[in-house]
Amino acid sequence: MEVRTGSPVCLPDSRSRCWRWIMSDDRRLRVWAPDASTMEVSINDVLFPMEREQPGSDDRGYWTLGDPQDGTPIRDGDRYAFSVDGGPLRPDPRSRRQPDGVHAPSQWTVRAPESMPAGYAPPAWATAVVYELHIGTFSTDASFDGAIGHLDDLVALGVTYVDVMPVASASGARGWGYDGVALYSVSESYGGPDGLRRFVAACHERGLGVLMDVVYNHLGPEGNYLGEFGPYFTDAYRTPWGSAINLDGSGSDEVRSFLIDNARQWMRDYGCDGLRIDAVHALYDHTAYHFLEELSVATERLSVDLGRSLVLVAESDSNDPRLVTPRAYGGYGIDAQWSDDFHHALHVALTGEQHGYYAGFAGIDDLATSLRDVYVHAGDHAQSRGRRHGRPVANLPGERFLAYSQNHDQVGNRGQGERMCHLVDPERAKIAAALTILSPMVPMLFQGEEWAASTPFLYFTDHGDPALAQAVREGRRREFSGFGLDPDQIPDPQEHGTYRASVLDWTERSRSPHADMLEWYTALLALRREEADLRYADRTRVSVECDSAAGWLHLRRGCIHLHATFIDAPVVLPVLAAGQALTPLLHSANARHEHGRLCFDSPGVAIYRR
Repeated sequence: MEVRTGSPVCLPDSRSRCWRWIMSDDRRLRVWAPDASTMEVSINDVLFPMEREQPGSDDRGYWTLGDPQDGTPIRDGDRYAFSVDGGPLRPDPRSRRQPDGVHAPSQWTVRAPESMPAGYAPPAWATAVVYELHIGTFSTDASFDGAIGHLDDLVALGVTYVDVMPVASASGARGWGYDGVALYSVSESYGGPDGLRRFVAACHERGLGVLMDVVYNHLGPEGNYLGEFGPYFTDAYRTPWGSAINLDGSGSDEVRSFLIDNARQWMRDYGCDGLRIDAVHALYDHTAYHFLEELSVATERLSVDLGRSLVLVAESDSNDPRLVTPRAYGGYGIDAQWSDDFHHALHVALTGEQHGYYAGFAGIDDLATSLRDVYVHAGDHAQSRGRRHGRPVANLPGERFLAYSQNHDQVGNRGQGERMCHLVDPERAKIAAALTILSPMVPMLFQGEEWAASTPFLYFTDHGDPALAQAVREGRRREFSGFGLDPDQIPDPQEHGTYRASVLDWTERSRSPHADMLEWYTALLALRREEADLRYADRTRVSVECDSAAGWLHLRRGCIHLHATFIDAPVVLPVLAAGQALTPLLHSANARHEHGRLCFDSPGVAIYRR
């Protein structure tokens, strides 16, 4: 449904709960269904015929309610649903609320105006520290209100932006969020639209920016009725989830508008400060005006209208810098993208794993390449792909890229949902934290990593269709049997216990060894914030040296030096020439300065100013 605004309209009153009349020149129910022969809408179980819009010969396939001269009553809270060609009633593709689930009628909801705390301005992106969280597992309440209770902890840690995993309505009460099917509706299990507004307002009151994760490359498998309304999907391309979203075929103009309007909603109506866009490499668009460029332009215009900065962050595995190159220079104009190459190189250097997409990564050498050049694969052969991959980022600034040692994918897509702290010892986990937080990119943390959370982050679902639930269960087991794991040891995504095991235990933060790791993360983030050479995501004053055989890496950012060793043997590194002096800033327990040398008894990290 598209709501058009025009002349004044009778809105619901808290005392009289008056009717709001849907008129052609005020507000009206409007739905896109270009191939339908008839369209009806049920309002509170009363069926009304709809009429095809035909502005001249330009029939784009929209239907509206009734004769423009007549009024049809609908009010806040009313349930409504559409029937295409006499078929079953379906929720509104643009539904703002699905209180009874994604299969039930939609609830008519008036858009609330944006409300910002006085004096709030989004944090500067060049000095951003991002924290990815999942509302359903971030707190024991599994809600927006529950998450609010931990925001002060994030502020104390040094976080400036929270990246909220998707909250669009999906089947069931729990899941990662990437199976959303009602893209305009906020999950009721988390607190619905009002809960999201409270969460965003609470973030802003603390100076935290909010990035909303959106999924525009596919819809979930259960409750996805978009295809019954129009050509939202195309078989011209295939994605890991099935048919691709139609961005360049017949009818794609309206599909693109559907997605662009959805993006505006999160930033305009809920006050989010930007979006994280899922897997943009699966957005297939061969038009001259790529969808991501169109989204960039729309976001820039909305930023002007709202009078505040907005940020677009993309997930992409294409290693194509055009994604984050300004439009004036031939790029798409996205503000930043995730850097999987940094993660993979760091992971291999610390764990030695070489399976799957880790194949071909050379550990310390590639980690040095990523710290210096961002992409490890910038046009060379990638073993895991069996072909050349990527292109150089040239002189793009560090703020265009996010560095991370963990995220929901890299943890949750493991068979047992293991975090870095479950795979390596605490000293190696501290190396991961130091290289991520002090990298010349925007650092991103994944919920709980700052205290080495004991809880995993498992893959969990709540599908209502038994056949779908079994298919997901069996597919998960097949996937990991190829990694040598016993299929019976893979947690069942549908089991409630799988979800419960992933909920963070905030009480352990004050206990050893978690308190020690939290202190380390807090100190690293304070160092990044306080040191001018570390504060900005700046690649211009960076040098990296390494010796993979000797097991060490040296990162220099201006006058700040970081040395890390990765091998289980003593390492001695001369760091001072005659007459030089250094100022120790931070080091792990097994590192020490002695007579101009750094001495490591085992893997560790030391940071100093020289």
